[in-house]
Amino acid sequence: MSEDSVFKETSKKLESKDLGIEIPVDLVTLPSRGSVYGPEHPFHNVEETEIRCMSAKEEDLLTSRALIKKGTVVTELLKACLLNKAVDVDSLLVGDRNALLIAIRVSGYGPEYSVRIECPNCGEQFDNSFSLANLKIKRLSIEPTIPNSNVFSFKLPSSGWDVQFKLFTGADDLLLSQDAEKRKKMGLQIDNLVTRRLVYSLTSINGETDKQKISRMVSSLRAGDSLALRRYIDQIEPGVDMNQEAQCKSCGDSSTVDVPVGPTFFWPDFGQ
Repeated sequence: MSEDSVFKETSKKLESKDLGIEIPVDLVTLPSRGSVYGPEHPFHNVEETEIRCMSAKEEDLLTSRALIKKGTVVTELLKACLLNKAVDVDSLLVGDRNALLIAIRVSGYGPEYSVRIECPNCGEQFDNSFSLANLKIKRLSIEPTIPNSNVFSFKLPSSGWDVQFKLFTGADDLLLSQDAEKRKKMGLQIDNLVTRRLVYSLTSINGETDKQKISRMVSSLRAGDSLALRRYIDQIEPGVDMNQEAQCKSCGDSSTVDVPVGPTFFWPDFGQ
């Protein structure tokens, strides 16, 4: 795991000719190192990219009822702040998108993030302040099976099947959410998230690429194989390490917690 920070402050400014002001620009480290994007992609083998500082205009995006209903608020925020406008932000790995979002949040409101958490030791809730500037990048630790593509391989330990899978992109996340909403409206089962995520992620099982057949095969996977595959994906998936230390104000116990992303992440005055 790399010890790189999510973003790097620079002295670079983006000049606004209309307003006659300069807008700060920051560098963001891409956890994927750009190695999953093909030669035609703007982020092909790109390790860092630039964002402009989040402004009041982006706050309007975050409160747009239409965008919230469509589930595209995050996508529109990324489009607005990413300087490279040739990038299709939905094509980016979830880990790259998360790194960009954290950097955008820091650029707009600063690194301090206060949120209410629960103590793992005594169960009491308390307010804690985290520093988003201290979050570290978890870089992609292996090369794709096919160079410059989002294709990875794994052998299931129990069945011995060879599988290929892709890491989730923004588009995949949106499709999975839309599918869950659709199933909910139709009164269908929506608690099979484990198998549905695997079906979306897997591109072949023992050479079989038909999605319907893959879906049936996933449903019959041994639990040990399913668990081993999910653990392997978690192990190699690039992103941001959200773990930080927090000390309970009730029992005094210090523990490592996963920084929760709640309403105050992009709305620091939420509930005040």
